[in-house]
Amino acid sequence: MKLLDLYIIKKFLTAFFFTVLILVTVICVIDFTEKNDDFIKHNLSMGKIVFGYYIYLFPYFANLLAPITIFIAAVFVTAQLAARTEIVAIMASGVSFRRLLMPYAIGGSVVGLLIFGLIGWVLPMGNKTRVDFERTYVKNPYRFTGRNVHIKEGPRTYVYMESYENTNNIGYRFAFETIDGTVLKRRMTADAITWDSTKHVWHMTPQLVRTFRGPQDETLLTLPARDTTLNLFPKDFGSTFKLAETMTLPELNAFIRQKIQRGADDTQLYLSEKYERYSYPFAIVVLTLIGVILSARKSRAGVGGQIALGFVLAFVFIIFVMLSRNLAQVGSLPPLVAAWVPTVVFAGIGLALYRFVPK
Repeated sequence: MKLLDLYIIKKFLTAFFFTVLILVTVICVIDFTEKNDDFIKHNLSMGKIVFGYYIYLFPYFANLLAPITIFIAAVFVTAQLAARTEIVAIMASGVSFRRLLMPYAIGGSVVGLLIFGLIGWVLPMGNKTRVDFERTYVKNPYRFTGRNVHIKEGPRTYVYMESYENTNNIGYRFAFETIDGTVLKRRMTADAITWDSTKHVWHMTPQLVRTFRGPQDETLLTLPARDTTLNLFPKDFGSTFKLAETMTLPELNAFIRQKIQRGADDTQLYLSEKYERYSYPFAIVVLTLIGVILSARKSRAGVGGQIALGFVLAFVFIIFVMLSRNLAQVGSLPPLVAAWVPTVVFAGIGLALYRFVPK
């Protein structure tokens, strides 16, 4: 690595972390003013607010704004080099523009790998505390409102509840069905089923069991109230508020497998989250290079105009990501495709812009 590479990488990473610090600090101050009434209502101390919430919210926002901050840092550093005609001097000494991109690619890769480690393992651990804080002190108490809930409990077994009360962990109009292919073999019903938190089992009221051996062969059996275990837990009816953000990659993969086994209808949401975590670091590198390409030419508008352009393009990228995510959640796009489309499209934009940069 040349001295020039180290010079550019140092300036680039310094600008990136400084931009992150300034932007996220401003956003956290704005967030505090919006939620201050909730903090006062619950009589929270400043220590509880800072060390129980904002210490975890800061890295969350830093990761969320990474596409904007990395773009701004690349534009700011490169525009400064161009304004001082340093890029002209570098290229006049025989360095190609492609070679000039290398230190930026290295810096972007360092940030991308750092972010991948954060979003895969570190941030979810902090998000558990942050989301729990928001549920407790900011959001209204969660109440499960689902009706006629169907859950695949095993390979051939299904659970049905007409309603579920999450405050007391009671399910009403419970049914446990065994289905072989498309044929109902057994159906057990109970008026209610209650979670026993001490024994970690479900307590069922008296049950009526119907067994079907053929079109005209049905038996009825009545069973007394009893305890039983199911591949079903109160957390399955808990709040899903920002649930994906609280899971590490291994936890998210296990959760997705469970969702697929149960035939859940919201699996797309978690698949999108998984694939976005893999595409995000590549997007960081792509946006870094686009920022360099856009600002390498000396502009009469100065650095300010190029930074403003960087803001606009970074926000366009984020909107593109949100649009793709929504399309994946409603089933219009496969989650894998939706996660990579913004990165691939902007990579194509970067290649197109590269052709018009003076080399």
